Amino acid sequence: MAEPSSSHSSSHGKRKRACSPNDNASSSPGRTKNSTSLEDNLIFTDTLIALQLMRAQFPKLEKVVTQPFILQSQLYSSVKDRTQVDRDLESLKKDRVLRVFKLNTGQDDHAIMFMDDYLRQMEFAIRRSTGKKQDGSEVFEWFEKFVLHSKLDVSINHLELCSLLSRGGDAKDKHITVLMNAGLLTRQLIDPNMYWFSIPSIGPILKGLSQGRKEVLSLLNRRKYKEMLVSSLEKTRLRSSPLDVRFHLRDLIGSGHIKTVQTPTGLLARVSTD
Repeated sequence: MAEPSSSHSSSHGKRKRACSPNDNASSSPGRTKNSTSLEDNLIFTDTLIALQLMRAQFPKLEKVVTQPFILQSQLYSSVKDRTQVDRDLESLKKDRVLRVFKLNTGQDDHAIMFMDDYLRQMEFAIRRSTGKKQDGSEVFEWFEKFVLHSKLDVSINHLELCSLLSRGGDAKDKHITVLMNAGLLTRQLIDPNMYWFSIPSIGPILKGLSQGRKEVLSLLNRRKYKEMLVSSLEKTRLRSSPLDVRFHLRDLIGSGHIKTVQTPTGLLARVSTD
């Protein structure tokens, strides 16, 4: 969970930068604990606190090397003022606390990753790439120094990318290929002159994200009233996703596929009909 000092309004940029996830109890060792129930930790008034808690509760994954990320839809499930969420995300991006990535799941999905975590993920991808002794690996330093910290959007066009990389050296097409092979950039299908910034090695998780959504909704749809207590649902082990039910529930609530209703027996998850 986040430190009490970070619970002030998310509008103070300098204070937010001090709240790196590695400075508090949400760093990696804490992620192995999976005991806090969703029912007790669903609603927040502070975007950064919500992000830090969801980072701490990111599922421990086997066979997949990825740093924790949070879906924008999950934030919408927990911080009811969406306009405030969007405003806070913009502020946190400008402060270089986090980055936002467009996901290629076929929906309007965006992943949020704390900058420190993303740089660790990037280091892993670079080590794997440079192990192949490919030409052009100097581009990684240019990318981190001149592109990542100046281009905060989810995408970048070819000319701007080349211009920023050229601050480090003689940028050529081969350098962009190296970045794409490492999973740091993906080319947009609609416009080949545009690239998405991407999270390396996230592919298997995105497949599980799509399949897990379907599995949770299918589970609820098979119930008589298409509803189930969240406490019972959380105990379900998914077959099609490496992510846990809590991760998918936050996503499905925030995207409007599932509604929650407070009942005398606990919080109820119900498939949305509208």
